[in-house]
Amino acid sequence: MKTIKVGMLGLGTVGTGVLQMIQNNEEKVLNVTGRQLSVKTVLVKHPENHQDVADQVRLTQEIDDIINDDEIQIVVELIGGLHPAEEYIRQALLHHKNVVTANKDLIATAGPALVKLAHENHCDLMYEASVAGGIPILRTITNSFSADKITEVKGIVNGTTNYILTQMNQQHWSYEQALHKAQELGFAEADPTNDVTGKDAAYKMVILSQFAFGTQLTTEDFSVTGIDKLAGFDVEQASQFGYVIKLVGIAKVVGDGVFVEVAPVLVSRDNPLATINNEFNAVMVTGEAVGDTLFYGPGAGGLPTANSVLSDITSVTKNLVLKTNGNLFNNYQRHYVPAEKAAVAYPYYISLTMPDIAGQMLKLTKIMTAIGASFSQIVQAKNTVNGLARVVIITHEMNEEQLREFKEKVADEPSINLTAAYKVLE
Repeated sequence: MKTIKVGMLGLGTVGTGVLQMIQNNEEKVLNVTGRQLSVKTVLVKHPENHQDVADQVRLTQEIDDIINDDEIQIVVELIGGLHPAEEYIRQALLHHKNVVTANKDLIATAGPALVKLAHENHCDLMYEASVAGGIPILRTITNSFSADKITEVKGIVNGTTNYILTQMNQQHWSYEQALHKAQELGFAEADPTNDVTGKDAAYKMVILSQFAFGTQLTTEDFSVTGIDKLAGFDVEQASQFGYVIKLVGIAKVVGDGVFVEVAPVLVSRDNPLATINNEFNAVMVTGEAVGDTLFYGPGAGGLPTANSVLSDITSVTKNLVLKTNGNLFNNYQRHYVPAEKAAVAYPYYISLTMPDIAGQMLKLTKIMTAIGASFSQIVQAKNTVNGLARVVIITHEMNEEQLREFKEKVADEPSINLTAAYKVLE
């Protein structure tokens, strides 16, 4: 029986899970592919910390031990970050080795160049685990939606922020309390910047947009807002209106363009995304034929992510057997055209502070009238602080251009301060 030798870069939580799953699922992989998988060599920084597997694999600190080994046909990159991961993957592809990675940062930034390099060297480059952990969303979009036109992909694609927001909503914790607990439980890194500023979710939306719409864009092409400035007041007020606040990534066809954004959003309790709590992820794909479909599961963690990695390894193994390596993971390509701001319309939740005196609401009404927008609901919080009233509004649909005008006019009104403006999803 032929054996496919695998080299791994990194043996952290996910790497350990991959090694465990390859060993535990040996029979099923053999049944599906006709080949056995064997992890031959693993690149680690500190071999002394992994002596529990030293009798199963070769541990090395030298990338050349994997790159120059002709027996190794698949390289699995699990070290994360941009460098030296990009250099290692390039070396592997140039040595005609197929690559599987879970590195969303790298795929979102250098993905097109690496995909081109893989194709030129007749190698596979697969990265299912780069988005939504254990949810097989990329392969589902590629295969199951190949005959349907996708009009929107939106979802909760960061488990750290979803855990924090769940605790702020359900336990009424402050942002700082919820973040600290997330770090205690391992849902947040010691430095959670990429998660809480929305950068991690933005990388994933770049990849989802590529698969759904064929567009090549970067995180510089769209607005990214995290939860690090989110006020507990707005979480509570949203709840009173019948919504929960979630960090949502949206990629949507609007007219002849595509609208992409990552930001806190008020989600109606009747919306399926409102029920996605704690560290779980969910991606809703909307097709012209099938309508809305929801994919739910753990967005991170050793074994869920390892499952997606092993799925890619199995696909590469099938291609090795059939001698079909080198095909693109995602064949859909289309020129990216940003949607017109005037065509992107949503209701908005707007939170403001203003002096608790007569005439202030009239100023606000005049601003809304001037931009051609209107209120759906308006509430003044009962308590004033230092003579300032907190006013919250749910608007009827406003487009992005109207929102820009609203912000400009409020900024010109010294007595009114805008503290939040979030989209509303019914």
